[in-house]
Amino acid sequence: MWCGSPDPHACGVDLQIRMLVVWISRSACLWCGSPDPHWLYQNFDKLHHQTALKSTDREIRCTCYLCTMQFSSSLLENAVNEFARLPGIGKKTALRLVLHLLKQDTGVVQVLGETIIKMRQEIQFCHRCHNVADGETCSICANQMRKQELICVVETIRDVIAIESTQQYNGLYHVLGGIISPLDGIGPDQLTIESLVTRVQQEQTEEVVFALNPNIQGDTTIYYTQKKLHPLGVKVTTIARGIAFGGELEYADEMTLARSITNRQPVENYVSR
Repeated sequence: MWCGSPDPHACGVDLQIRMLVVWISRSACLWCGSPDPHWLYQNFDKLHHQTALKSTDREIRCTCYLCTMQFSSSLLENAVNEFARLPGIGKKTALRLVLHLLKQDTGVVQVLGETIIKMRQEIQFCHRCHNVADGETCSICANQMRKQELICVVETIRDVIAIESTQQYNGLYHVLGGIISPLDGIGPDQLTIESLVTRVQQEQTEEVVFALNPNIQGDTTIYYTQKKLHPLGVKVTTIARGIAFGGELEYADEMTLARSITNRQPVENYVSR
């Protein structure tokens, strides 16, 4: 397009950006409706540096050089910008949410705002397992009907909710707050591993179950924590890993398939479940 070469790889410009400009030059711009491709060519360097392309989900987010939203109210604009700061929320989705709130009664919006503020100001973390709680102790640790001698170690609070949803676990939890990842600058001192060791020492814990993600960081965290717990004589286990129910062997990765074969079990045990 710019160098005249029929080979798209011969041009030194980024392929995704070049395809974007060619596509827009054949039709009107999705953001401003301008059919003029010369503006794109003249401002290509700015477009290249200011436009974030995500080939995975085919999202194209443009900044000030491509038709930013025009608001007639600064209050509306500020609200949209604040919603857009949330994870997974773009400007269009934020605008849709804000416009939805504008259609609601003032009381409904006020309750929503007060609920969010109250949640952020009054929520606490359990001093025992580091899960979210309304007080010093969460409802799970305070429940004497649960197995106090069994602790499931998870990475985040979201994992606690996921395991609780299965209704198959009746023990306690311990939230590490992350996993060991040197590349991300996360070491053992930034996690609640020492708190777990102290807890096992003080309580009559019989088994510690690790429910961490099956990757290098997760296995590293399990290995390090297990070394810390080994002198205490507590039983250390991890959740089973293998082919997901309903999955196909053809699409399973080699590591998962290898673990499934190594940790095979009798058919009687599998069928009885």
